[in-house]
Amino acid sequence: MNKIVEKNINGLKGEIVIPSDKSLSHRAIILSSLAKGTTKIENFSKGADCHSTLNLFKNLGIDIDFKSEQSLILKSTGKFLEPKQNLNCGNSGTTMRLVSGILAGQNFNSVLYGDESLSKRPMKRVIEPLSLMGAKINSNDGKAPLEIIGKHLKAINYKSKLSSAQVKSCVLLAGINAEGKTLFTEPYLSRNHTELMLEYLGADIQVENSTVSVQKSELTAKDITICGDISSAAFFIVAGLIVPHSDFVIKNVGLNPTRTGIIDVVKMMGANIEILDKRTISNELVGDIRIQTSDLKACEISGNIIPRLIDEIPVIAVLATQAEGTTIIKDAQDLRNKESDRITAVVTELRKLGANIDETQDGFIINGKTKLLGDCEINTYHDHRLAMSMYIAGLISEKQVQINDFQWVDISFPEFEQLFTSLQ
Repeated sequence: MNKIVEKNINGLKGEIVIPSDKSLSHRAIILSSLAKGTTKIENFSKGADCHSTLNLFKNLGIDIDFKSEQSLILKSTGKFLEPKQNLNCGNSGTTMRLVSGILAGQNFNSVLYGDESLSKRPMKRVIEPLSLMGAKINSNDGKAPLEIIGKHLKAINYKSKLSSAQVKSCVLLAGINAEGKTLFTEPYLSRNHTELMLEYLGADIQVENSTVSVQKSELTAKDITICGDISSAAFFIVAGLIVPHSDFVIKNVGLNPTRTGIIDVVKMMGANIEILDKRTISNELVGDIRIQTSDLKACEISGNIIPRLIDEIPVIAVLATQAEGTTIIKDAQDLRNKESDRITAVVTELRKLGANIDETQDGFIINGKTKLLGDCEINTYHDHRLAMSMYIAGLISEKQVQINDFQWVDISFPEFEQLFTSLQ
């Protein structure tokens, strides 16, 4: 499906409720499946990735029943049945990497596979620590499919070269079924939803700076309400800052400090942004965000903030085209291992629009403020975040922009265009 995007001249106004957090939706299914008892999960994501996780656990014998479109009841004994078929992770790297940590310690064998895009993504980063714990995993040269031979796992003290919530979560999920105390240390603190939810469900878990430890634990089922997704809100935050005459509120957004790098960056760039009504829901910080069109200045984005906004960097690149001065984004080489090589893809497509942007090995150099011209076709590389970022660019381009294969947005954010329409 190709999408035509035209310049917004009236501004974005009103109030929206952002869709549920995908990271939390994945983890709600995964951790509730490990807990003995009944869990009610409210505001579960409609995204295809999260439903890949849900369907996978159904194939492991977990009883999941939807009461409404986004409300479900999950019943578990805390144990899994040997799957009768290979387990499909779809396009979801989160599903494959986190679930591998659980399956490695089971008393049965299983196979995880995914679509063409997922099959190209690196899995050595989880195979290595799991192997040190005693797991046996066969792969296609470090990529999916993963054949996991269930083994008795032992605890490890693992120092990761990469700050990655998926790798960390994989090791922690293996650790709660392993003998001894498992420790995971990363260079910078990555998103900590798994730690917070493990704590919420009663795991024996400790956190000190960028090291987290977990011991073999039985989880207790508790109801979980999922807040809105800051990564989804990021597209609206950027649009509100750069589309003239905009002023609107995003309700019920997750404000976990390990995820709010996007807010820190836009404040550093001079954004007119306000956080309202902070509260805690299911052990996660939540609030409302007001955004208004702003005059922005360039900045450098690097170091320990990168894991806190890695998914938002493509749309931050769009934002930087509208900031006065030179914005430098570096230390983000893991962007090359996402659904696409997001560094090359962002540079290639923004240049089509007229952006002054150069590629580096680990990021971008973006010179602004630049008028985006449009009148071109944009490719999406099977990448939902790239498609949405280019949509935002289209809202400020002088002439219309055609985004090819826009349907990839449905992977994570099927409500995306409808919400934008409601603000116009």
